[in-house]
Amino acid sequence: MTIIDDHGRPEPPAAGDEAATLIGFLDFQRATFEWKTRGLDAAGFYTSLPPSKMTLGGMMKHLALVEVSWFSRSLFGRPMGEPWDDVDWKADRDWEWHSAAQDTPDELRALWAAHVERARALTAEALADGGLDRLAHGSWEDGRKPSLRWILTHMIEEYARHNGHADLLRESIDGETGE
Repeated sequence: MTIIDDHGRPEPPAAGDEAATLIGFLDFQRATFEWKTRGLDAAGFYTSLPPSKMTLGGMMKHLALVEVSWFSRSLFGRPMGEPWDDVDWKADRDWEWHSAAQDTPDELRALWAAHVERARALTAEALADGGLDRLAHGSWEDGRKPSLRWILTHMIEEYARHNGHADLLRESIDGETGE
């Protein structure tokens, strides 16, 4: 039985196996990010706290990229798809952050949600093909390959860090606070 909190976040299982626990915490962090961006219009999506230029819209596009990069490209060696495949990453390593201002909040939400769903499906595929010990297709410069376990843990860390940023941005926009 999944318990959903007052903000629509699924509580991670209290006594699940390792895979269920990791996926549960990642889904909780994803839902926390969705909560922090819920109900905002374009003005809210593109508000920054100087001197940083970080916005919730840029963060949403960045997290969509992180989802597809780790679960499609790194884990399976598959193309990331649009809009990512045509980007000149050498010319602008932070393209997703900059280009988000050209997207509407609804476009960003749809992009992020689609990549989260794709990542969930790819996680299930990897679990069925080697479990948490399944190694990524791609390797790091030193030749090591991360496991699905490492990727899930990294994604929890990625969302937790950005949820802290999202907390500060959201509070500056409309005073909304919460864990």
